[in-house]
Amino acid sequence: MSRNLAIRGAALLAEAYEAYKAQYEEITRRAARRFCGAEWHAMQRDSVERLGLYRKVLDKAIAELGAILGEATRDHSVWSLMKDVYSRILRGTTDVELAETFFNSATRRIYHTVGVDPGIEFVSLDPSLDSSGKARFLVVWEYPRGTGSEAMVRQILEDHPFSIGYEDLERDAALAARIIDERLAQICGTPSWDFAEVLRPVFFRNKGAYLVGRIVSSGHIVPLAISLVNPAGAVVVDAVMVEEDDVSIVFSFTRSYFHVDIEVPRELVAFLKSIMPRKPVAELYTAIGQNKHGKTELYRDFLAHMSRTDDRFVFAPGERGMVMLVFTLPSYDVVFKIIRDSFAYPKTTSRKDVMQKYQLVFSHTRAGRLVDVQEFEHLEFDRGRFDEALLEALLREAASTVRLEGDQVIIKHLYTERRVTPLNIYLQEAGEERAREAILDFGEGLKELAANNVFPGDLLLKNFGVTRHGRIVFYDYDELTFVTECNFREMPQAEDDEEYGYSEPSFYVGENDIFPEEFMTFLGLRGELREAFLKEHGDLLTPAFWNGIKKRHKAGEVLDVFPYRPALRLHAQKSGFEGALG
Repeated sequence: MSRNLAIRGAALLAEAYEAYKAQYEEITRRAARRFCGAEWHAMQRDSVERLGLYRKVLDKAIAELGAILGEATRDHSVWSLMKDVYSRILRGTTDVELAETFFNSATRRIYHTVGVDPGIEFVSLDPSLDSSGKARFLVVWEYPRGTGSEAMVRQILEDHPFSIGYEDLERDAALAARIIDERLAQICGTPSWDFAEVLRPVFFRNKGAYLVGRIVSSGHIVPLAISLVNPAGAVVVDAVMVEEDDVSIVFSFTRSYFHVDIEVPRELVAFLKSIMPRKPVAELYTAIGQNKHGKTELYRDFLAHMSRTDDRFVFAPGERGMVMLVFTLPSYDVVFKIIRDSFAYPKTTSRKDVMQKYQLVFSHTRAGRLVDVQEFEHLEFDRGRFDEALLEALLREAASTVRLEGDQVIIKHLYTERRVTPLNIYLQEAGEERAREAILDFGEGLKELAANNVFPGDLLLKNFGVTRHGRIVFYDYDELTFVTECNFREMPQAEDDEEYGYSEPSFYVGENDIFPEEFMTFLGLRGELREAFLKEHGDLLTPAFWNGIKKRHKAGEVLDVFPYRPALRLHAQKSGFEGALG
């Protein structure tokens, strides 16, 4: 009887995963049509639909599973047999790791497993990746030695045709080749190369499309990413990236996920790892749209790290927040965030509100400025891995989420984010030039968020961070809102208030009223940093800037945010928010 139930249950979950996969691929394959047709709002709707698909399919499968298993729904022996049967069903499949994650999602939904249960969960898949990126199934175009860079780029573009054609393929091939030759000469002393490989699938995201590959020269692996845009009914090569940092920023943890049609995700990730070796495997899976398995990879990597280290969780660097308790493991590049049980004045938000804000960030275009978040439930750690002051604070201020069971710390719910340096700390420690660059990028970041209809809400510098690439990102989301929901106002003259000594303004301030003139008070910039910010980004302090952006969003525009430096763009005349790529 148990075996029969296990066979039926495993078959149901396998069929549910295949249904999810088919719908996922159908949405993904729409991207080419959206790009060629400049259907930008439809592309955004597709992204949101795809993000919600996993839960939708899993919810249905869990309900049907309960009907099949009945009283055996929580029978451990049945689930153990189901795991064995499911494993046999997966033999020979090219995305086994994703299918196993789907099974694990079902078990954790049923059992609310604390920690890991190897008896009913797939705990580990061989974590090693072929660092060379060589693969049996990965579909690539190969370009052999002897082909010049211009001819190579021309062939790459011809090998990736679009129904609307290229605006000027010869022109763009020549411009791109010049950049490639200069970079190869810097690295290898010669623009010649041994061979090149470019993935056949195109990476689509928002308003952009990317061709991704690598050039091998004298033992060096040089990444290659070609950015394509459709500004006026024909494809244009907008930028060429041949440095790891530039390609890594395109695949950043602060950006929305790509739509890329690929049969063997593991080999695609191995290929990407070969051109971005410092990028975590978890982030690469997430970047290509497999965020659920990215979460699995992150958790497995974290557990492996815990097993070979002995440092303790401590408060994360920076000022303590009123909404979140934030801690980190010094040897691991991640922070852990737990919602407090109550929030001090003047915070008026609720736990539900905070969770909704994090869900908004998950589903909204992040423009390269909002840190991606992974949500975890029912984790357990050895008490000895916690700093005592931190543990006391967690038990006191998040008692509904954190508890002790013997020598184990049980955490009901938390968020993880990549660790970045808080901007206020960075400005204190950086030299004059780096501090100036950071504060100018901070202003640029606010404009890019605005271009994606995001207003951070709380502009205190402690809520922003600096990545290893020197980019400013936002990571505190409890007051985040849409630009279109804000009322940006001029600050009324309050002469009478001053005359009569009132400490509060006598004019009405609505719930969504924002006074940009006050921003500098929150930023607290002084001296040269203040002057540099005002010179470059003084328009941020005017309602006119924000209301102008708001008007464009209301009119249905999808504004451009490019995920690469302006200097990388091939056509200098195309600048500003003319049309979101990031």
